[in-house]
Amino acid sequence: MISNLNINNYIRFTENNDWVIILLLCCAFVYVFMMVSLHRDSNIRTFLQQEFSDSSNGFVSWTLVSLVVCLTSSALISQYIPIVPKFIAEVQPFGLQLNKFGFTFYCIVLFYLLKAILSFLFYQSVGFSRRWPMFCFTITRFYFVLSLILIVLCISHYYFPTDKAEALFYYLIFFAIAFIFKLFYYLFHKNHILPTEWYYKFLYICTLQFIPLTALWKVLFF
Repeated sequence: MISNLNINNYIRFTENNDWVIILLLCCAFVYVFMMVSLHRDSNIRTFLQQEFSDSSNGFVSWTLVSLVVCLTSSALISQYIPIVPKFIAEVQPFGLQLNKFGFTFYCIVLFYLLKAILSFLFYQSVGFSRRWPMFCFTITRFYFVLSLILIVLCISHYYFPTDKAEALFYYLIFFAIAFIFKLFYYLFHKNHILPTEWYYKFLYICTLQFIPLTALWKVLFF
């Protein structure tokens, strides 16, 4: 006796992650250009240990490192964005529509740009503008290391068998630890990049660290 077999055919779409490789290669090219052209053939160790007095092209380096951080963090976070808001999806210049990566990237770029402008105005308002170049120099090193870790996480996320839902928990822990470490890095770095008065430090951390991050979280996930 032959039993009835219910055979259902499902279409399985193979995930194409070639765009991730292209993005990471672009990030690698940016860093090679930065090391060779802007820092006189420095290696990673030399770049991280460089003193402010021996540095050059600080603002350009800060911009390039920030760009890489925005690209890699967007590639990692965009997979967990629930939807692109309808009013943004309806904006289609030249017939092009933002996907989740594009939406995340623009949000993070605007986040860092706005925070940079407000930080500059903060330094000007408290009479600490002379330390602004030192501030940019110092945080560039922090974000450079963070971007290298993000590159590794992107490779692991897209090209190794990982449970994406379970990985989200570890990503949140990683970003939380990185954020806390950044606060201590700002507060206790030998270059003294924050104003000396404790109330200015408290004001900077509350208004230019916690509040912008909370706003970015709400824009992306709510």
